Amino acid sequence: MDLNLRDIRAFIAVAQTGSFTRAAARLHLSQPALTVQIRRLEETVGIRLFDRNSRNVALTPTGRELLPLLQKSLHDMEHVLIDARALGDGSSGTVRIACLPTFAASVLPELIQQVKAAVPRAGFHVRDAVAGVVETLVRNEEVDIGLTGGELNDAEIDVLYAGADHLVAVLPAGHALARRKRVSLTDLASVPLVLTAQGTSVRAVVDGAFASGGCAPEIACEPTYMMTAVAMVRAGLGVTILPASAREVRAEPELRVRPIDHDAFLRPIALIKKRGRTLPPITQTFVATLLGSLVPG
Repeated sequence: MDLNLRDIRAFIAVAQTGSFTRAAARLHLSQPALTVQIRRLEETVGIRLFDRNSRNVALTPTGRELLPLLQKSLHDMEHVLIDARALGDGSSGTVRIACLPTFAASVLPELIQQVKAAVPRAGFHVRDAVAGVVETLVRNEEVDIGLTGGELNDAEIDVLYAGADHLVAVLPAGHALARRKRVSLTDLASVPLVLTAQGTSVRAVVDGAFASGGCAPEIACEPTYMMTAVAMVRAGLGVTILPASAREVRAEPELRVRPIDHDAFLRPIALIKKRGRTLPPITQTFVATLLGSLVPG
């Protein structure tokens, strides 16, 4: 037979009041029901805990030793229940998300602020990484949700939202192409390019666009991070191609952004989770907030 919280509460109430009658009233129990709980606890621990007669109730030596131990156990278990209920109703918990650096540096901070304003006890574990790493983290359950880019063909992944991110050309203000309102695939093929490295979702879209147009880009540099690509453009090493949503695009007043006049420069984005896994309530709240920012109107 195991200890249970009701029996422990009964023991503490009798010990504190020194009376079965007063303890029963405190616990809103009948006195016979309280007596059953005390007997059950004594049977569980295998020794008498109270000496009682018609006039008073007193703890036995064993009862006195057990009292602080059971008081601490009850306190700990009650707080476990409180924490468990908070996790269950979404008033506490940790959102574990992996996402593209573009997203992490643009809308994610504002989304975290919104969720924490509604749920102050919410915590966040954020992994910013390229698309392939995001998907691996979700598949391995190192995070609960991921915002990734590129095409998805994974039977272990559920897509909660699918959208797209337009790519744009980023170039120095004095560049010849900066005089145009839009640039074409042919324009981009005629100038040195600073392209993000192989394995990034942006690079996959760019390579596919050039391949579909039968063009071969002139690649000057292949940095991993968008901020590095922007720095290389600022230094005059070439033109880069980045998502329009990237904060790096708007961070350089001396650079210009031009739309690309070609439908292939569109990066698919998706909000994903591991198939068959239930999201924690706090993560469901975050997903609802995120979808509200991604889905127009």
